[in-house]
Amino acid sequence: MKALYIASTGMAAQERNVEVISNNIANMRTTGFKRQRAEFQDLLYQTYRRAGSQTSDQGTLVPAGIEVGSGVRTVATPRIMSQGSIAPTEKDLDIAVRGEGFFMIQLPDGRTAYTRDGSFERDDTGQLVNVNGYQVQPGITIPDNATDLAISADGIVEAKLPGQTAATQLGQLQLARFVNKAGLESAGDNLFLETAASGAPQIGTPNVDGTGNLMQGYLEAANVNSVTEIADLIAAQRAYEMNARVISGADEMMQSTSQMR
Repeated sequence: MKALYIASTGMAAQERNVEVISNNIANMRTTGFKRQRAEFQDLLYQTYRRAGSQTSDQGTLVPAGIEVGSGVRTVATPRIMSQGSIAPTEKDLDIAVRGEGFFMIQLPDGRTAYTRDGSFERDDTGQLVNVNGYQVQPGITIPDNATDLAISADGIVEAKLPGQTAATQLGQLQLARFVNKAGLESAGDNLFLETAASGAPQIGTPNVDGTGNLMQGYLEAANVNSVTEIADLIAAQRAYEMNARVISGADEMMQSTSQMR
């Protein structure tokens, strides 16, 4: 009985849906996290009677055919790249992006990763790094004796050095934009990698030509809505239960047929 296999695809799809939702909920407090959603497509259909086929010599046609589907599959789990809420932290090296753009991070293997997590630190040489010690690009060194560190909305990093009355520019942060942000590959550690689907990064100055501006002393929270995620979880559980009932019903029908024989 095909209903057994059709319903099993529904259960598998909703199991994957619950996995996606649970990951969203688990990362509600992750800085810069972008939630995902599961997207589905129906599978191939078996046609028993084709719509539009001729039913008589006079040219009458079948107005609606008979097609039975074979189930459902998960086709994508794209990230929703909407802006998360921005909260103050009172830490000089915390930076939030308001608008479009990703910070660029150099990985140990030389590749460039991208992130919305602006919780930065200084390493033992004064280089600006992320929480894993990976260097922020372009490289910026903040001297140990620097004071009054300031990061402007357009990414200019300034600080006062001993013996100087005016602030000295230490460098300028840049942001990367992508044509298809949902096409980025998730690498873990709040990092994304470029793919053929995302397109090449378009590197620009913050607060210029549509690129987002920077906010020093703030961090972007996850864009996860707890109420929406719980509602989606309940809906996925109900769909899973209904598919399980279909399997139980189909099994009872098969048992009844066997007993009749």
